[in-house]
Amino acid sequence: MGDHVGKRLGTATLVATLALMPGWALALDVRIDGIDGNVAENIRHYLDGLDPEQFSRARVEGEAQRRTREAMRVYGYYEPDIRLRLDERDPPRHVELAIDPGPRVTIEHLSFRLAGDAREDPPFQEAIDAFPLAVGDPLVHAPYDRLRARLANLSLERGYFDWRFTDRRMEVRPFAESARLYLALDSGPRYRFGNVTLSGSHIEPERLRNMLTFAPGDPYLAGELARYNQRLGQTRWFGSITVRPRLIEGQALFRDADANAAAAEADGWWGELEASPSEVDTPTLTMAAVDAAAAVGRRGPPEVPVDVTLTPADRHQFEVGVGFATDVGPRLRFSWDQPWINRYGHGLDHDLFISAPEQRFSGVYSMPLDDPLRDSYRFQYGFRHRDNKDTRSLEATLEGARRWEFENRWVQTIYVRSTFEDFTQGGDDEQVVILYPGVSWSRTRTRNPTFPTWGDRQRIAFEVSDGAWGSDADFLRMTGETQWIRLFGDDMRLVTGMGIGAIETDDFSKIPPSLRFFAGGDRSVRGYGYESLSPRNEEGKLTGGQQLLTASVELQRRLTGDWWGAAFVDTGDAFEEWGPDDLNTGAGLGVRWISPVGPIRFDIAHPFDDEDNAWRIHFAIGPEF
Repeated sequence: MGDHVGKRLGTATLVATLALMPGWALALDVRIDGIDGNVAENIRHYLDGLDPEQFSRARVEGEAQRRTREAMRVYGYYEPDIRLRLDERDPPRHVELAIDPGPRVTIEHLSFRLAGDAREDPPFQEAIDAFPLAVGDPLVHAPYDRLRARLANLSLERGYFDWRFTDRRMEVRPFAESARLYLALDSGPRYRFGNVTLSGSHIEPERLRNMLTFAPGDPYLAGELARYNQRLGQTRWFGSITVRPRLIEGQALFRDADANAAAAEADGWWGELEASPSEVDTPTLTMAAVDAAAAVGRRGPPEVPVDVTLTPADRHQFEVGVGFATDVGPRLRFSWDQPWINRYGHGLDHDLFISAPEQRFSGVYSMPLDDPLRDSYRFQYGFRHRDNKDTRSLEATLEGARRWEFENRWVQTIYVRSTFEDFTQGGDDEQVVILYPGVSWSRTRTRNPTFPTWGDRQRIAFEVSDGAWGSDADFLRMTGETQWIRLFGDDMRLVTGMGIGAIETDDFSKIPPSLRFFAGGDRSVRGYGYESLSPRNEEGKLTGGQQLLTASVELQRRLTGDWWGAAFVDTGDAFEEWGPDDLNTGAGLGVRWISPVGPIRFDIAHPFDDEDNAWRIHFAIGPEF
């Protein structure tokens, strides 16, 4: 037996090797004269799977004739004259087709009809109105197949579970060069959402019901189930989520070949029919279906109950990350997340970040309200130590916030923050306790978050501190940023952004480094060191700025596969008063690689306003947003 298996493996290896050798072909090379365009491409597609090794020479010739005719029929050519010549080799490797397509069938009559509740449901009529062919046009089968599939899919997506085609015919008369197309859908009644049953949840059921995107009695839409599934997933409370309609007995009332029409595109051009009215399938009605139909009639609009099956997510989740950026050098991050700690869905997240210039530890306790994804209270604490250039700071922060997310995806946050900071900045050496309320509005939209092909981010915030409630510093602070990503075609990507900031105060020395402005670095003005741009005191030490302005434009082009090239210009500075004499500008070239762990960015930038450095390397891992 071992020898037999060895021989078979050897033969298989020999065949595979020969198939890869130059000049060896398992499919016919096709040359077509007399017709071109989509029809010729379709003929090549049909002949592509014809292996001359598998048939005799006469069978190859017959099969090529048959497939060529089938390929032409779907474009309305039913009576072509095909002259075929194979080369002299055995098996043949080349075929020449000389084709006279003959007359083309045109559409003589179109009849598309709707019955049932779908008559009043706009997407069905829109699908029919979008049919691209009209009486007098050459017959092409694909649009008819797509319409069948579209109507079938709409029926399932929109709750017409008793749908059926009462007429589905394509009558082709090649001798008259005409075709008649018929399609009639009887949708039956539209089902409504029934009661929602939750099982396996460790969270208060009322919280989950508040997240429903539909109500019992609403018209059924499959998309609403997907949206609800997505919303449950965004809470991070569950390890697995299943949201499905409960298909009650009697829901599929008809046993009919058309039940497969939802996959009509799979039939495609092979499913072309030359039918007369007598050839149309007649659906068979079962006794169970009759009883179910009668029951549906007695209770009013039929309903679809929804079953939601859930399993809890792990209560403790840990993550370790290691990275590198030229701004901070090597960095380590450790997070301990508790997505739920009680039946109300409260959560607690801890985060530890360590790099050479900065170390911080923070935690956030979240309390979701009636709509957990949109409304919540958040309480945050944090400790941070910074030692970077002329900044030395030890900071402790407490914050309480109320968060709302609106329908337009803007997030409003009102917060009160208390900060103790012991710092040295330039010539300022202070200890301050600041209590300041603030409000912010932000929105982030993105497609393909790992390497966005489209997206934008906006944020604006206002914060105020006053000695009237015990703060050591009086100030009004405003920050704003915007960033945009757009893809042009498949290979050109634009990334642009701007940031602004301003502090109004009578005593800037009391403002801690965490609230002052600095520019420069991988995510600011490239070509300059991390937070190296700001006003300086008489000793040349950085003091931080009362105002900030930065802007960036970057154009990326795909080089090959997941590799992109980039050219950019950045400008900006932190300064003492509005209207700086000049801004610091850097420009350069870079490479982007979309790696399995996220985008890796490598840039070489030239600073136009730094006499001590001709260029600077910037390296970072992670997406722009």
